[in-house]
Amino acid sequence: MSQTPFIAQATAARTAARELATLPRGRKDAALHAMADALASAAGDVLAANAVDVETARAEGTSQAMIDRLCLDTPRVDGMVQGLRDLAGLADPVGDVVRGFTTAAGVRISQVRVPFGVVGIIYEARPNVTADAAGICLKSGNAALLRGSSSAVNSNRAVVKALRSGLEEQGLNPDAVCLVEGDRTVTQEMMTARGLVDVLIPRGGAGLINAVVTGASVPVIETGTGNCHLFVDRSADQEMALQIMLNAKTQRPSVCNALETLLVHREIAEDFVPKAMAALGEAGVTVHGDESIQGLDGRIVPATPTEFDAEYLSLDLAARVVEGLEEALEHIRTHTSGHSETIITNDLVTANRFTAEVDAAAVLVNASSRFVDGGEFGFGAEIGISTQKLHARGPMGLLEMTSTKYVVVGVGQIRG
Repeated sequence: MSQTPFIAQATAARTAARELATLPRGRKDAALHAMADALASAAGDVLAANAVDVETARAEGTSQAMIDRLCLDTPRVDGMVQGLRDLAGLADPVGDVVRGFTTAAGVRISQVRVPFGVVGIIYEARPNVTADAAGICLKSGNAALLRGSSSAVNSNRAVVKALRSGLEEQGLNPDAVCLVEGDRTVTQEMMTARGLVDVLIPRGGAGLINAVVTGASVPVIETGTGNCHLFVDRSADQEMALQIMLNAKTQRPSVCNALETLLVHREIAEDFVPKAMAALGEAGVTVHGDESIQGLDGRIVPATPTEFDAEYLSLDLAARVVEGLEEALEHIRTHTSGHSETIITNDLVTANRFTAEVDAAAVLVNASSRFVDGGEFGFGAEIGISTQKLHARGPMGLLEMTSTKYVVVGVGQIRG
């Protein structure tokens, strides 16, 4: 493999990963606090760099949803700092014994958690991911190769500079956190660097995720887009349903766990839909509906069939009326992205069937999909939300950033 700038960077990260793999928890936690201190001290530089990125994005006609993901302010930087401190307070997964047993031959076998090694993360906008990913990788004993989008390059440079200074202050190898820059050929190098990069995690829109999944020869943990549904059952507490619907759609519409499609049981549609449209309209949400719902309220605009597969990431919502649970389940099976699906119901049998039959990383009963988040789950900052079924599914915290190995200990036994 020729020594391109990326290969040199990945090789350095691999050296750092070997050092991190056996680092005791106290050293890692001290480094996380030092990284948090450095980031807090550099907040002014980070915000100034981010302002340049945001101004450039606006000049290029970037959508408001993407600008919201890109934009940092003081509370968001404070959240990044606190996220690193919170990680220091979490248990270290490295070295945990998942299971242990002794064979009939007297050989002791233990399955032990270990780091992946070098984790490559390819992501769009959202410079807060830079700090979150670096912190999670460090705590779980991994080196991080961070490939942010060009739209956030100034923000990411400022954040990584601060994080690396925190590592150096603690006497650790700063190559544990590397910002990967360059054109698309560098991304291709990263996706095919088997032997240097142990796992890739794409985080962003469907286009990015699909490009990495189909183009990588390095193992990939797939994080997914969020076409999240809310089904309001006939037995639902309608006031509860309205509150959950508004929170899931409007609290932060540009994120993957925001509500994108509303399904309403026909038996309550005439009563519930006008109330829902009034509440959504007051919140500035445009509702796109098919013929099943359009006649129930004049504020609903026609939806094209493809909109039921959409991740709006904006104050837009697709809606339709369904005959009941069976049709709701069929709609979700057809259109889900496998992220988070919600039912509002007071019927235990209906709730149990929904949770059993819906195929998604998270299934919610009478709660907002905005809870599907590593921080809300108590995992600390998250790498992303995996929608695949192998290794990790749902919010990816520290445990999900480890693999395992078997340690076999004997006293001279040989196999007969």
